[in-house]
Amino acid sequence: MASAEEIREEKKKKVTAFRAGGVDPYPATVGSFLSIEKTLEEFDRLEQGEEEISVVGRIMLLRPQGGLVFGQIEDESGRLQFFFDKQGLGEDKFKILADNFEVGDIAKLSGVLFETKRGEKTIRVGNYAMLTKALRALPEKWHGLQDSEKRLRRRYLDLLLNRETRDVFHKKAVFWDGVREFLKEEGFLEVETPAFEAVPGGAEAEPFVTHYNALDQDLYLRISLELPLKRLLVGGFQKVFEIGRVFRNEGMDAAHLQDYTAMEFYWAYHDLKDLKKIVQDLYQFVIKKTLGGLKHSSGETEIDWSGEWPEIDYFELFKENTGLDLNEVSDDDLRAKIKELKLKTDLNVEKLGRGRMTDLIYKKTCRPKLIQPCFLAGHPLEISPLSKKDPQNSKKVLRLQPVAGGAELGNGFAELNDPQDQRERFEAQVKLREAGDKEAQMMDEDFVEALEYGMPPAAGFGLSERLFAFIMNKSVRETTLFPAVRKEE
Repeated sequence: MASAEEIREEKKKKVTAFRAGGVDPYPATVGSFLSIEKTLEEFDRLEQGEEEISVVGRIMLLRPQGGLVFGQIEDESGRLQFFFDKQGLGEDKFKILADNFEVGDIAKLSGVLFETKRGEKTIRVGNYAMLTKALRALPEKWHGLQDSEKRLRRRYLDLLLNRETRDVFHKKAVFWDGVREFLKEEGFLEVETPAFEAVPGGAEAEPFVTHYNALDQDLYLRISLELPLKRLLVGGFQKVFEIGRVFRNEGMDAAHLQDYTAMEFYWAYHDLKDLKKIVQDLYQFVIKKTLGGLKHSSGETEIDWSGEWPEIDYFELFKENTGLDLNEVSDDDLRAKIKELKLKTDLNVEKLGRGRMTDLIYKKTCRPKLIQPCFLAGHPLEISPLSKKDPQNSKKVLRLQPVAGGAELGNGFAELNDPQDQRERFEAQVKLREAGDKEAQMMDEDFVEALEYGMPPAAGFGLSERLFAFIMNKSVRETTLFPAVRKEE
């Protein structure tokens, strides 16, 4: 059996032969053609009219049978069987096609349509053109390949050979179109803010660092869309949103990426009650638009997004699953629980702040219990440095998260607009950074200054492509076209 390199060399010889015969195997002009989908839709009319039509695409099957050849050509819209023989093409054209066209090549086939005795819609080729001569053979055992790293490393082959993979990304486009359509219908203005920031903020994550040569200044890739959008509220906008890439220098797993698409909106003069309603309406609209309904699988469980979602209190959930009351528990109690549960941490447990400890325990003991869609509300102050305090309990904030399938699928706040309170929260985060917590937030003097000019009361919310991955019942890496992968050894 020929090696991959030997096959490649043989294909290069065919390119040379094409050119020697005055044929460009990579022409710049294609000419008119019909999509395969349209060809099949209008097959009866086109067949009866006996008019010659052209289709373009990649040859996915060739089956020689003496003086004739059957095959299949595929474009993004579908597949069509083709047939050519010596009688229809003539001896010379038949030989060129039979000798030089191979599976994987991209071609233009022209001819008339007919239906075989088996009912297969087919084009009888009367003319052809090579559009792209492939130099590598398509892998024979790609379909069903279990090694996800190989599939992601050569995603173009995954897309080419697995129609279901392509379908995922068609749905992903529908998903983001749905988010944009809903928010614009609600009167939100779409904006764009810089991907480079002098101070990264809006989330707890380690940023990527870059250098801006023209300014001779180190900058960070944004970890969130939040703080620039809030500055717009100071500037007089009342309903804004952005869909854009954010970057976090953290680990890889089924739910996390280093760069991904997120959406955040900010809504002046509205509160958490308003936010709860619009978020539920948004999710139900987008999920139905993407999937055609409000039910889908998550592992072996069916998730149903319909109806009113219940609200679950963070403190009550935490006490129910850990026995610890966050209104009274000490840092030492939290530290002891982490040791009892044998939770892994990047920092020595003795250096962890109260918020980080609480979050670790919650993710281990509480979050996996939240299966059907709900709103988790009333988070601890220490894990919410950008949210307003709950006036009924200063240890809690006015925050909510849609949760389903044991996963956090969004995040919303009654936004903190008290500049003095915000400064104190940032200062507490700075102390955590100084203690070694790389994900703690930095002091952002410019943002505090903006708040001092006055930001109206507002509700804010964000979601990411994790929601899309969840409703597709796939890992977020599988629903990303070209996620980061380790170098091939």
